[in-house]
Amino acid sequence: MKEINLRDYYPFYTNDVIVEVPDEVADLLREYKLAEAAYILRTYRHKAYFSLDYDVNVERDALVIVLTPAEIMEQKEENARLYQALAALPEKQRNRIYAHFFLGMSKSEIAKAEGTHKSRITRSINAGLRNLEKSLKEIS
Repeated sequence: MKEINLRDYYPFYTNDVIVEVPDEVADLLREYKLAEAAYILRTYRHKAYFSLDYDVNVERDALVIVLTPAEIMEQKEENARLYQALAALPEKQRNRIYAHFFLGMSKSEIAKAEGTHKSRITRSINAGLRNLEKSLKEIS
């Protein structure tokens, strides 16, 4: 058993509160603190500062753009068409496309999770994108 100070882990503690926790829990908390510190250091070191002249879209993104009701409705309809086309895909293709584009997983990570080869995932995603394109053309 190790003793930890809850004030080190919870910002709402204003006074020292020492508790005993199992060694595994103390080790996990320490790893979390180290990972968080490493993340903060990485973001500090690799932060990119751009001029507003950097790209055409930077200025547009920096402005607060209020969408009109017609634009909001158009976006909703476009999203509905996309989700309808995704729902029409076979389950494996749909799950792989979702994992790759929505969850940000690499094709290698998907292959490892499914226990298959990366080329099979690549072919499946490409076929799914072609089917998605056909479905969206039919819906429009």
